[in-house]
Amino acid sequence: MAGWRIDAPTRRAPGSVDLADAARLCAEDPVGSVLAAARIEAALAGRARRGGPQLWGVERGGELVAVAWAGANLVPVVRPGDEQALDVLAETALNHGRRCSSIVGPAEAVLGVWQRIEPHWGPAREVRADQPSMVIDGPPARDPDPQVRLGTPADLPALMPACVAMFTEEVGYSPLEGSPGSYEARVRGLVDEGRSYVRMAHGPSGPEVLFKAELGAVSSAVAQVQGVWVPPEHRSSGLATAGMAAVVGHALATVAPRVSLYVNDYNAPALRVYRKVGFRQVGTYATVLF
Repeated sequence: MAGWRIDAPTRRAPGSVDLADAARLCAEDPVGSVLAAARIEAALAGRARRGGPQLWGVERGGELVAVAWAGANLVPVVRPGDEQALDVLAETALNHGRRCSSIVGPAEAVLGVWQRIEPHWGPAREVRADQPSMVIDGPPARDPDPQVRLGTPADLPALMPACVAMFTEEVGYSPLEGSPGSYEARVRGLVDEGRSYVRMAHGPSGPEVLFKAELGAVSSAVAQVQGVWVPPEHRSSGLATAGMAAVVGHALATVAPRVSLYVNDYNAPALRVYRKVGFRQVGTYATVLF
């Protein structure tokens, strides 16, 4: 993993971002920074993939004041109101060129960086500027579905198509376009790591998924739920509410002291489900999709 430490507003010679400092910065907003914190903690534990993602840092007066994880997604972590740090991260992004499929994270940081680089990286395919960031840190308010369990490799023949359907519905194109192997590896990896939840049923042509969700990012402080999906023909049946209650209960007991997620502001059915379970909004995310 390569790193740069940058002194705002002037870039220093390339060096190493102190991962412990970066983790402490993320801890100031554990829910907002979980996407970056999960990767930084993995790097601290020696689990980061070499030669791929980079961690950029902005230093002022000897203090690390902002970071950005630059991999398949660009994930900025910036204290509110720090326009100078946004300037430096935007300059760094421009110098490296666009290699990511999205910019995602707390809305102020994402939209601040995007405003600065849009003339060079734009146009975006879509900008989702208002995505409520929600969290729960106590027992779910609804009864959990007892049939929701951790996924196993045996579920993959049915789970993989469900994951592809969810991704396509959410993002607008199939994740199998371009490099299908990497998406399949991601789904398998989540199953192998015990971060995939499913409710299965026996359908006319074999096993089928009635509910699924994943812990897409896990730090020591937060487990972020992603990929929540129920087949269209089974929606409005309570499967999502009870399924999410099961996910929350298991994750709080075994993974992290908080469970978070972010959701598009226009997805009223999903917002209703999450509020029924007991999630509350604590911030706003934004996503710029390319």
